Formats: sequence, structure tokens, C-alpha cells
Amino acid sequence: MPIIVNLDVMMAKRKISSSELADKLGITKANLSILKTNKAKAIRFSTLETICEILDCQPGDILEYVADHKTSTEEA
Repeated sequence: MPIIVNLDVMMAKRKISSSELADKLGITKANLSILKTNKAKAIRFSTLETICEILDCQPGDILEYVADHKTSTEEA
């Protein structure tokens, strides 16, 4: 997947635990884990906004685009 979630990096920089962030966001630790491990298919802008407010960061600090260089022969 070409979108990488670097939430764990920002959490470490801000010295905030998963439990604390989940509590402040009002989501379960399991849902936060899904987001942190790149298993989420989507994120609500309201959730992203709240994460940025809590961590005092920009969306680009959390989300990163990495081009997928697979060719059609590699996918077959």
C-alpha cells in the first residue's frame, strides 16, 4: 500500500502511549492499533484532525506516500 502511517513515530516523539492517545481520541486501543500498523483502509478527517491537535503535528507528519514500483509482470 503506497500510504504509510507513521503514527507510532509521532507518538514516540511526543512521548504519548497508545492507551493515552486512544483515550484522548475516544477510540478503542484495538482501532488505534489498526491505524498504527497500516491495516486501516481509511481514516476520518475528524479523527486525523484530532490526532494532529493532540500530537501538535501536521497530517504530513503522520501520513506518507511511497510510490509502489511493482510492474504488471511482478503482480502476475
